[in-house]
Amino acid sequence: MALSVKQVKKKFGALEVIQGVSLEVTEPEIICIVGPSGCGKSTLLNIIGSIDAPDSGSVENTYEKVGYVFQEDRLLPWRNVGENIRLVNHAFSEADTRALLEALELEGFENAMPDTLSGGMRQRVAIARAFAYGPDLMLMDEPLKSLDLQLRLNILKLLQGVWRQHKCAILYVTHEIDEALLLGDRIVVMEKRPSKIKRELEISIPREQRQFGSSELDAYRQIIISELFSNEREDK
Repeated sequence: MALSVKQVKKKFGALEVIQGVSLEVTEPEIICIVGPSGCGKSTLLNIIGSIDAPDSGSVENTYEKVGYVFQEDRLLPWRNVGENIRLVNHAFSEADTRALLEALELEGFENAMPDTLSGGMRQRVAIARAFAYGPDLMLMDEPLKSLDLQLRLNILKLLQGVWRQHKCAILYVTHEIDEALLLGDRIVVMEKRPSKIKRELEISIPREQRQFGSSELDAYRQIIISELFSNEREDK
């Protein structure tokens, strides 16, 4: 299974958002996408997920099942946690649900209604629902955007644990460089709108050895910051 994005372009009216993006995915790896606000990161995910269509270029996707985690949790308020999760996969048993909830530290909340949960808990349920679908390719659009730092770090650890059990390819959009450094096998840096991919970095440090703010990640961090800020320097 593979994903091949070739020279994809996209406009919204007169606004040119993406100008020739190409990307290849062939392994069950985690690819983090970073870039300036408005550079088309979410648009790229929507094109890959067939929510939007490119104006030109091509997307060849042989992954059979594509999951999506949005910035908002999109839980059905009239269904409890377990029902929200099993809604996407009727073959997913209650035992499967409990195991997934336990992995995301939500044990005991299977019968809870969404409006009784905190924002972080709701987002973990959304992540659980996406994995319950059994995707070969997962698209995650800033799923931890509204959460504080410590909660994001906790959920990132839980997400890594679940991913190790349910291996799939993940495209993960984030504004947080350290989030990408902790999670990604590859980091894709997009330039300002109209956007292309400016750089790809492969992170050689094993994921389980990475620590938030560690000096071992400094070289990668400085490269990403340099690429992002070079966009602003080029405007001056």
